[in-house]
Amino acid sequence: MTFLAAGAAGGLYASWALACRGGTCPSADALEGYAPAQTSKLFSADGRFLAEIGNERRTLIKLEDIPPVVRQAFLTVEDKRFYRHGGIDWLRIPGALARDIVSRSWKEGFSTITMQLARNIFTEDLTREKTPVRKLREAKVARAIEARYPKNRILELYLNQIYLGSGAYGVETAAQRYFGKSVRDLNLAEAATLAALPKGPNRYDPRRYPERSVQRRNTIIELMRKNGVVSDADASLAKAYPLQLASKTESGEIAPYYVEWIRQQLEAKFGKQLYSDGLKVYTTLDLDMQSAAERALERQLRNIEAGRYGPFAHTTYEQYVARGQEDPEASRAAPNSPYLQGAFIAIDPRTGAVRALVGGRDFDDSKFNRAVQAQRQPGSTFKPIVYATAVQNGRPPSYIVDDSPVSIDNMGGQTWTPENYDRKFLGPMPMRKGLYTSRNIIAIKTGMELGESAVIDEARKFGITTPIPPYPSIFIGSADVYPLELISAYSTFATLGTRAVPFAIARVENQRGDVLWQPEPQRMQIMSPEESYLMVSMMKDVNVRGTAAGAVAGAGFDIPSAGKTGTTNDGTNVWYVGYTSDLVAGVWMGLDKPQKIKNNAQGGELAAPAWTAFMTEVYRRKPAPPDWPVPPGIVERQLVANTNVLYDPAACPGAPVSTDIFIAGTEPVETCATMPYPGSGLPGDTLGGVTPDTGAYPAPRPLPNAPPRAEPGPVPRPTVPAPDSAVVRRPAPSFPGADSARRPRADSARRAATDSLRRPRPDTIPR
Repeated sequence: MTFLAAGAAGGLYASWALACRGGTCPSADALEGYAPAQTSKLFSADGRFLAEIGNERRTLIKLEDIPPVVRQAFLTVEDKRFYRHGGIDWLRIPGALARDIVSRSWKEGFSTITMQLARNIFTEDLTREKTPVRKLREAKVARAIEARYPKNRILELYLNQIYLGSGAYGVETAAQRYFGKSVRDLNLAEAATLAALPKGPNRYDPRRYPERSVQRRNTIIELMRKNGVVSDADASLAKAYPLQLASKTESGEIAPYYVEWIRQQLEAKFGKQLYSDGLKVYTTLDLDMQSAAERALERQLRNIEAGRYGPFAHTTYEQYVARGQEDPEASRAAPNSPYLQGAFIAIDPRTGAVRALVGGRDFDDSKFNRAVQAQRQPGSTFKPIVYATAVQNGRPPSYIVDDSPVSIDNMGGQTWTPENYDRKFLGPMPMRKGLYTSRNIIAIKTGMELGESAVIDEARKFGITTPIPPYPSIFIGSADVYPLELISAYSTFATLGTRAVPFAIARVENQRGDVLWQPEPQRMQIMSPEESYLMVSMMKDVNVRGTAAGAVAGAGFDIPSAGKTGTTNDGTNVWYVGYTSDLVAGVWMGLDKPQKIKNNAQGGELAAPAWTAFMTEVYRRKPAPPDWPVPPGIVERQLVANTNVLYDPAACPGAPVSTDIFIAGTEPVETCATMPYPGSGLPGDTLGGVTPDTGAYPAPRPLPNAPPRAEPGPVPRPTVPAPDSAVVRRPAPSFPGADSARRPRADSARRAATDSLRRPRPDTIPR
């Protein structure tokens, strides 16, 4: 056997001169100015490390900054005679060749650190194919490198170049990835864990295979002890050291949807620079808020799947994961995630800074970002835009609208007869009550009085860019929206009139600290402070006595807040968007392939608890914001309850009383002495379903057009509703946009439009 090995070695040596004939081997001179590509690093709003972006995630570090224990761990297992050979360890070759001959393969390695460096740097010239010719070429390049550069420079290049799994290149990035700290701070056990990885980055991945990783680590520690690199006592302690890996936050694995969203923006701005120049990107993300959002959303989704809110008939996330472990190929082949999905966004309304963003439950399983890419029907979360239009056209919260049946003929042979969620009609009521109880008829009639064009224009001012067709169903949220646009629209209310465009990148610097890009926050006045204050007042009632009361006030959240719930046909989407004076947050839940989440699904029951859990955790860490200040143009008046008639204690002492607020000049002038109200006995009191028109409000005024923007598709020209008829004729609907979280198709868009104008079944009425 020894004779065969010696003969093989002689034959290979005889081929040495022919290995690089014709200049086919790369020149060692190329290492002189070698600067490997460095990843761009993302940092949170407070400067904490968030993530890296690059083809090879690498942070360069000088050899003197790498502790001896790390260097010795790698040298012990990869090349213990590194400082004694000239690039080729001749003592390892005979044994390796003998084993290759027995196995009839070239699997046995005898690569030195210098040979590995040559292979990893000159990847195009030195293939990874395990053949004698490749080994010879690799060895010859290694000899040239050794002749050209000192040993410490070679070791430094190697420790910065080597791939160590989980997307990490070099020991500094790997230390951050696995242990959440610099390589400077690694102990013996951690150093040996990294040194175990070059042999098999996936096989010895400490996250995926912790037992295998520890076993390999301890083998390396024992070799270091035998070689006299570490003492017996230190080796014993290191072997007993538990495997302590970094959390997702420490290792840069948090907020993957947010990171990918930013990566796309940066790539559009900087191109290849992003992947090679080591940019420093300072984001708006608040890591504590992000963690709170992820916890709140996932906990609530699991509660729903567990049946806490009634039977859940779909595949749960845990079931999906278990099946994927049994049959990985089947999971990867699925076009949509079959389990319940969700999205969560939190924004500073004063600036538009996105503080938290969750685009789904499992980024590795589905990289589709539901927070910024999905187009879903908003349901009743769109209603505040309708009421904001009304307020801007002089309607106060006490404006009376009749909750009574209405039919809308689309002139295509179909008649849409919308209903409320409870299939009841409660008669005349203030607009305020219509909002906090989420009465569909009140929103539809209010919108029809104003006109679709006015509401569409208002939505554009609020930042909604998706197509909105001119049909009455839009008033209850039938037109698809992006969650990010809808949630950021609520910043207008939180700031008393100023909409802030959402952004995620604060500034970008090069490695010298020069600022390359610092986007200017965009803010625009949409409503007056007085108009916005009326909306805040009405939406506060949603949390106190409306559709979200049980999940917000009922759950003990007493910080001044406002918001709106949303549910769409068949319970395919549930929403809650709420805000305080310094934070807007919104939740969406649904399945990627739109279908009923559960029987009687409601946004106030399913989505709002996640918002409350998030806000509660956030305000444990930071001071609660103040209530909204009352603008100077707001006045308060006493009314006969559920009317828009001023209360006069002398004229109607027995009438029920309520208090409401008005923009000065829009408050009613008629009193209960002259105007009919329930129980007054005045003429007109018994006319059921008829709302007195006091004439105190101006006719709808045309709103200014939205600022120019790139629209995703043409918006059909709106038609003006017939205000005096209970039956309104409309052209047959046909508009783009589908309730699909993945790839909207033309046929599904038409189906969504048609379904939104049909008479809903009793259990599918939006709320």
